[in-house]
Amino acid sequence: MPMEPESLSKAIQLSVAPVFLLAGIGALMNVISGRLARIVDNARKTKAALDAGETVDEREQVVYRRRMQLTIRAIELLTAATLLISTVVAVMFFSVISRINLTLVVVPLFITAMLLVMLASICFLREVRMASAHINRLF
Repeated sequence: MPMEPESLSKAIQLSVAPVFLLAGIGALMNVISGRLARIVDNARKTKAALDAGETVDEREQVVYRRRMQLTIRAIELLTAATLLISTVVAVMFFSVISRINLTLVVVPLFITAMLLVMLASICFLREVRMASAHINRLF
């Protein structure tokens, strides 16, 4: 049975929403990566101060380390979510083209991806709160 243009059109339409989700996750990853870069810069300054013989509060080093861990974890979770969402798009596309109902594959993939995005958001929020508390302690 030949593929009809309507099937391809439907497959593309079904793929659009997850692709917008991928764009949003990409923007969030950009923000988190920027924060990670600033954390690394500040940690390097702290290390240089230590190497120069200056005294540095040990809590500051712990805060930088913990913030880096949280941002890296958020990036890892978002990366895993993007892989799952990309798989959802591919499976949905294949499902429409092949006319096979793959709902039982798509649903758990998408739910897992959303859980990963939620966990990444929690890591991001914890890092922001930790940075805010650190600034409040300094001033």
